[in-house]
Amino acid sequence: MLGVMDDATTQRPADAATEAAVLDDGPAAGLRVRVTGRPAILQVTRACEKEQMPGEREFGVSEVHVYRRDWRVKNPPLRYGYDPASP
Repeated sequence: MLGVMDDATTQRPADAATEAAVLDDGPAAGLRVRVTGRPAILQVTRACEKEQMPGEREFGVSEVHVYRRDWRVKNPPLRYGYDPASP
């Protein structure tokens, strides 16, 4: 299995080409993105609404969702599946 994932740990030049990827399931289902270096995991964030009281410090709050690469897919578009067990 590790041999299949070698490309995820290989160093990539800064000007490496990007390729298409599609997110499956979860809150970002169907979202198409461009990735460089075929990362094993994508993190998707979405801003949450917040109530700001006068005089309070400003903070940003985001939902975090993790998508893991489907290693069976070798050609673009790459596929990433939602991981509901992630924080």
